[in-house]
Formats: sequence, structure tokens, C-alpha cells
Amino acid sequence: MEQSIAGHPAIERTAPAIDGPPALPMPKDPAPEVVVVKDGEAQQDYRSPERLPAATTADDIEQGKGVWFAYLRTKNFWIVLLLGQVLALCITSTNTFSSLLAEEPFSIPAFQTFWNYALLNAIYTSYSVYHYGPKGYASEVLPSGWKYLILSFLDVEGNYFTVLAYRYTTILSAQLINFWAIVIVVLISTVFLHVRYHWTQILGIVICIGGVGILFGSDHIANGSTTGGISGGNQLKGDLFALAGATFYGLSNVAEEFLVSKRPLYEVVGQLGFWGMFISGAQTGIFDRDGFRTANWYDGKVGGYLTGYTLCLTIFYSGAPLMFRLASAAFFNISLLTGNFWGVVIGVKVFHLSIHWMYPIAFVCIIGGLTVYFVGKNVLGEARKPWLGQNQENGVSGVGTARRKVERPNVII
Repeated sequence: MEQSIAGHPAIERTAPAIDGPPALPMPKDPAPEVVVVKDGEAQQDYRSPERLPAATTADDIEQGKGVWFAYLRTKNFWIVLLLGQVLALCITSTNTFSSLLAEEPFSIPAFQTFWNYALLNAIYTSYSVYHYGPKGYASEVLPSGWKYLILSFLDVEGNYFTVLAYRYTTILSAQLINFWAIVIVVLISTVFLHVRYHWTQILGIVICIGGVGILFGSDHIANGSTTGGISGGNQLKGDLFALAGATFYGLSNVAEEFLVSKRPLYEVVGQLGFWGMFISGAQTGIFDRDGFRTANWYDGKVGGYLTGYTLCLTIFYSGAPLMFRLASAAFFNISLLTGNFWGVVIGVKVFHLSIHWMYPIAFVCIIGGLTVYFVGKNVLGEARKPWLGQNQENGVSGVGTARRKVERPNVII
């Protein structure tokens, strides 16, 4: 005689009524791994319903950590500080190559940056198509195409006017004017993205600009020897071009920070390269025809300088979106202020410039300002974007985002 045992909803077994207790029901197999993919990036990774973690919010992560100096004690602070200096060195290298090309002479601004966009498009758009598939790529990217077109236009013009400035002004003068991009970033972020800056962030920005002021002072004391002299009667024209470039850069930085917070990095950079390639190509045909006629095409060094410029700028464009996620467009731009110091360090060897004793002081001042900038920030720092919701639910979960940290608290970035 047998009796039915129904001890579990998923199974039903029989066991003898005598000779011991009935057999216990076998446990269910663990639920298969569940991976939810949204916008091309993994959102969750749970092994079974029994082991679902307790809900974690951004406030949970920051609770009990305090505010003052909390972010400075994280690994992310050192990552963004180091990344900022790598990017500053990259942009300084591109400025150096631009100056070398202008001396050849070879100054074709739109053509010079065209190859950067072409390389970005080849790398990141190819990966996007591979990742989404041809049909998925069209459905994912086309609805946001107009946003990427605007981003690319702003970026192309920023590069165009900055490179054009090197025809008429000095490398350091053009770099110093770039601090105007910080003003644009802070204003646009405050008005349109509702970013509210802590007073320590404003203080950090002021200290960084003070460091730039020390650079100006040291240059004045040295009578321009650290900048290779003055470029003659066209100095003002070059400075105005540099100012226009800084304005476009500031606008494009804020736009890119917004887009990479909502979409995968490879999609944003790929579309920036795709549209930028067409815009800079058209601009080359319209505005750079005289440059083609007067350029020195017979010196082998031109090809080397152009290759170095393109590679350094591509590395820069690959690292900048990560900085926008981990920190912000404002911190990105004040990090680049140290490029003035790196520019002189490179100029000592390349242009045989002299370095004034106040330059290291200015560099330390700027690094100090970068540190003060985060003194009042919590452990998530600026990765927690105010336009993405309380728990960043309106943003993408990818490398460097606060949403990724909320979903996977143990990850570093």
C-alpha cells in the first residue's frame, strides 16, 4: 500500500506507508541565470529568486558614509584624478602636433580633424552594428540621430576653431583661453540639467583658475619666453578663434555628458565619429581649399605629425566619455587646465622653451583645486546625475555610472 506525498508545488512523489517516515520532497532546481539587457548593457544578474538581494538605493550606498571627504576616500577619486591627467596630456599632445603642422606650413583645420572622426567611426560604429545587428542598430540609433548630429556639429566647430587659432597665436595662449569652456559648462549645466554645485566645487574651480593666473603671471615675468614669444599682429585674431573653440567645446561637453548618461558609450562615440566625419568633410571642401593649395605636402614629417595628432585625439575621445560618467563636464574641463603645464614640459624639448620656476607652483595649485572640488561630495560623487532620478533609473547601467553602482555595490567603476 502506498500513499501520495505532496510536499512541494513542483513535485509529487509516493512513499511506503510503513517502514519509516515518508520521503522528503526534492528541492527545486535553482532558477537559471537571468540577465536583463537594456540599451545594450546588462542591468541585472541574479542566480535564483531565493537569492535576490535586498533592494539597494543610492541613498543606501551613501548612508552613514558622511559627506565631508567621503569621495576622497574612494578609489574612484584617484581614478578620475589620474584619468584627467591622461586626458590633459593627450590634448596637450594634439596641441603640440597642431603647432608643428602650422610651422611646416600645414594648417587645414577641418581636414586635420576629419581623420579622427573617421577612425572613431571605424572603431565604435562597427562595434555598435556588430552588437545590435543591422536592424537593431537602425532601431536603436535612428531615433536619437538628431541629437548626435547636434553634438557632432558642436564638437567639429570646437576642433575647427581651436586648430585655426594656432595659425595666429601661441600654444600657451590658446590653452589658457580654454578656461572659458568651464564658465560655459557651469552655466549650461545649471540652467538646463539642474545641476547644483556645492560651494566647495566652486572654490575648487576658483583655485584651479588661480593656478592658471599664476601661469599668466610667470609668463609676464619671463616676457613671453615660456610661450615662444608673441605671434605678431594676428595675436588677437588667434585668441578670438581660441575663444570660439572653447565655447563650442563647453557646449559639446555638456551635451556629451547628458547623452552618455543615457546611452552606451560605444553608441555615443560611434555616432559622434559618424556625423563628425561628414560635417568635417563638408567643411574641408568649403573652407579649406586655400589651405590645400598652400600646404607643404612633400615633407615626410607632415604625415608623422598628422598621424600623431589623430591617434592622440582618438585616445582622448575614447577616455572623455568615461570621465563624463564618473565625474562631470566641469571636472573634465578643470582637469585639462594642467595641460598648460604639460604643454610647457613638452615645449622645453620640442620648441626649446624655458620653464619658469612658478610653473610647478601653478601645477600644484591646480591639482589642489581638483581635490578641493570633491571635498563636499558623497561616495558616489558626481556619478549620481540629478536628471536621471533618485536611483538613476532613467539612465543606462554601464561602466562608470551610479546606476551600475546601485545595482552592483561591489564594483569599482
